[in-house]
Amino acid sequence: MATIWAVTTQLPDDLVLTPVSAQPRPLSEWLTTFHMASVVLDPYTNESSWVLKTSVRILEALRGCHARVNFIVTADADDARRFLGPIADDFLVFCDPDRTLVSALDLTAVPAFAFIRVDGAVAASAQGWNPAEWRAVADEIVKTTSWLAPTIPVAGDPVAFAGTPAQG
Repeated sequence: MATIWAVTTQLPDDLVLTPVSAQPRPLSEWLTTFHMASVVLDPYTNESSWVLKTSVRILEALRGCHARVNFIVTADADDARRFLGPIADDFLVFCDPDRTLVSALDLTAVPAFAFIRVDGAVAASAQGWNPAEWRAVADEIVKTTSWLAPTIPVAGDPVAFAGTPAQG
C-alpha cells in the first residue's frame, strides 16, 4: 500500500470518463471548475464491498468542498448500479470496465482513494484500505480546498487490508 505524495502522474486531458447516467466526456470537461475526490472500487471483489459504507461516509464529508466527489467503478453501468444500489443515485459514478482510468491513475490495487486537481495532476492517492493513508489523501484534499477533514477511521470501519489487483 503506497500513497503518492509528489505529483507523479499527469492525466491526459482527452481521457474519457463515462458516468452511469450521462454522456461520456473528456477529463478536462469534468475538471473545469472542481478538483475530483475519487474512490475506486471493483464490484467483483469482497474487499471493495468492505469499504463501501466507509467510502460513502468519507465522500459525504467532502461533498461541500471544491472537489467533485465520485466513485469510479471497474464495471459497466449495469454492474456498477447493481453493486452500489441507491448510492449510484446519490453520487457521481464513473464506469471504467476496461480499467483505462485505473491505469491512468497508476493504481496497482483497489479499493483506492485519489485526489485529482483541476490541472489533471494526481495530487495524492492511497491503494488498498489503510485508514492512515486514506486520511492523508483526505488531508491533501481539505488543505487544497480549505475544507474540514473527515474522521478516518471511525468505529465500525474495517481493519487495514492490501486490496486486490487493480487490473483485475
